[in-house]
Amino acid sequence: MTSNEKKDNDKPQKWHGTKANDSWAIFKIMSEFVEGFETLSKNRPCVSIFGSARTKPDHYAYGMAEEIAFKLSKKGYGIITGGGPGIMEAGNKGAQRGGGISVGLNIELPFEQMPNKYIDPEKLINFDYFFVRKVMFVKYAQGFIVLPGGFGTFDELFESITLIQTEKITPFPIVLVDKSFWTPMLDWLKNTVLKEHENISPEDMDLMTLVDTPDEAVQVITDFYSKFSHKPNF
Repeated sequence: MTSNEKKDNDKPQKWHGTKANDSWAIFKIMSEFVEGFETLSKNRPCVSIFGSARTKPDHYAYGMAEEIAFKLSKKGYGIITGGGPGIMEAGNKGAQRGGGISVGLNIELPFEQMPNKYIDPEKLINFDYFFVRKVMFVKYAQGFIVLPGGFGTFDELFESITLIQTEKITPFPIVLVDKSFWTPMLDWLKNTVLKEHENISPEDMDLMTLVDTPDEAVQVITDFYSKFSHKPNF
């Protein structure tokens, strides 16, 4: 095997349109799981913060994400983000400002994703595979704080709801921040998905909590764990 062939085998393969070397991909996937487990298992309990990578520092949502991360850090939680710009950067910035653990699970993309400067250097992990990265978000989080975002944010939100709904993971708080952004989606779930089509159960709507301020978001997390001592859920 030439050096160029080795480099090609190290790259993540697309599942459609190319022939993937499945055997070699398994080793790459395993290495990402091992690195993630070894790095994150050493942390204190953490909260994952999600939202758009395109949110600018002068946007109100950026400020809310930073404040939520700051307040959670002061209460002893570490902060996990996707490691990139926008809401992710705000979360890591707030964690650093609060003196807390600041974790970044970066994903290599052809656009918009470079690690932000507020991640603890030893807590930055780079992933090629989205599905491995998503396992880390769920496995090592005591809660999800979800701010306005796009497809990636929705993907992470609905996967967590599905895992709790199907009892594949221990329930944890899922907090939607910004009523003006999330209310139309919740209304659609309630009126169309639930009432009209009966594709979910009424109690499924209780898996999410809608808030409008950083203090309310933090309160949901602290109230949920007020009956427990802080301890990792892994």
